[in-house]
Amino acid sequence: MRHRKLLLVAAAVTSAAIMLSACSGPSATPSASTDATLKVALVLEPTDLNIRKTSGAALDQVLIDNVYQGLVSRTEDGKIVDTLAKSHEISSDGLTYTFELQSGVTFHDGKKLTVDDVVDSLQQVKSDASVQGNADLQKVSDISAPDDHTVQLKLSAPDSNLLWNLTGRAGLVLEKGATNNLSDTANGTGPFTLKTWKQGDSITLDRFADYWGDKVKVKEVVFSYIPDPAAAVNAVLAGEVDVQTALNANLRDQIAKDKDLSVTEGKTTDKYTLAFNNQKAPLNNPLVREALRSAIDHKAIVAAVGGAAVEQFGPIPELDPGYENLSKLVTYDPAKAKDLLKQAGQENLTLTLTIPSFYGTDVSNVLVSEFKAIGVTLKVDSVEFTAWLNNVYTNHDYDLSFVNHVEARDFGNWANPNYYFGYDNAQVQSLYAESVAATDPAVADEKLKEAAYLVSKDNAADWLYTAITLTVVRSGVTGFPVDSVNSRINLAKVAVSQ
Repeated sequence: MRHRKLLLVAAAVTSAAIMLSACSGPSATPSASTDATLKVALVLEPTDLNIRKTSGAALDQVLIDNVYQGLVSRTEDGKIVDTLAKSHEISSDGLTYTFELQSGVTFHDGKKLTVDDVVDSLQQVKSDASVQGNADLQKVSDISAPDDHTVQLKLSAPDSNLLWNLTGRAGLVLEKGATNNLSDTANGTGPFTLKTWKQGDSITLDRFADYWGDKVKVKEVVFSYIPDPAAAVNAVLAGEVDVQTALNANLRDQIAKDKDLSVTEGKTTDKYTLAFNNQKAPLNNPLVREALRSAIDHKAIVAAVGGAAVEQFGPIPELDPGYENLSKLVTYDPAKAKDLLKQAGQENLTLTLTIPSFYGTDVSNVLVSEFKAIGVTLKVDSVEFTAWLNNVYTNHDYDLSFVNHVEARDFGNWANPNYYFGYDNAQVQSLYAESVAATDPAVADEKLKEAAYLVSKDNAADWLYTAITLTVVRSGVTGFPVDSVNSRINLAKVAVSQ
């Protein structure tokens, strides 16, 4: 997983591990207004709007589907659907992907979409290692346009992840030769245009009048960035926003007092991961990693985040291919943890937990207490997100870290020894490669399952929980996504009655 696959949000968000009956708010009324403005509170603001070069799922959350589109996209529940492609075909050997383009598509600057735009966009991603999604297209050997309505990709080897990867950054189509500054402007084909970005405050989208598909039902959307959970609740209670994402479960009772507000409970692939630096002593010792996992009471962690989570014991959440319940590999046993540390010669261990500052202290307080019970002193270093990206993600300078890995199907990080986890297991890498090369989905899933088992058995990290996303929705707002809103917010079906 690259930066784009990280979404760091308040610790009371979504779960992929159980099916929930989601309350979707009041029914649509005949008075839905096409001139309405939808006001949405989000947590993490992008550092830059350059969809090609800037990491972080905060960009995907707002811009993909709404402003930028690809040949295919994904639904809330993970299904792949044709978008700028009218249809697609995959050859029986898995080596040729053929896409027929939609007609009548225009970019926001008025230029018509052509096959040249698609070919150029995909070639940019494939040829430039600094572009987000570059690694996703490395098995694509040729990108061509057989005619004015068709784009064809030829692969050097089968890639079971390719179509999924094309629903993300790798597959986005930008206008060939466009000269706009991607850092603060956007020129896509989606149903909304980027109106303004007030850094430190908000991003505003406007309805695109010449959109090629069904017109969206709201005129304007304002995304306000409110990282403090209590401040976000106050904003929605005061009527300043219509929707609040990532509601802290411990504040849910405040919302319940307002009859005009409802809370949806959504499924996600949000993996709140306690990362171990597998390349740094003493975390490079398997006994130490096992001891730390044995010291963690996952039920206490779930309780600390207000119950808006379910326990997870491996790197693959329930919504993703290759999932298996691996709870049998982990037992909460402080006595065992102490014994393991003694065997490792680490009975007076001091470690530092580096955590982005907006997570709060709910989880870290539990970890400090549980580690203290086995004789480990845990120091918590709460840092700004930019510092976390530089120190932990880029420079791998950390002992333990706690972040939400939000992106679906990101197991490949565990097969990449250069990723910030520092986990290097040749058998895992081989199994993952076999999964990617499989043309039979059942075989791909089985290989992933085997690889995930090994990662958890090695205690390469601890997956503290998969979160349940709580979204506050005001009466009169319908069609707002319920699942996976920390990674994508497709506004195509949203309506506001006034």
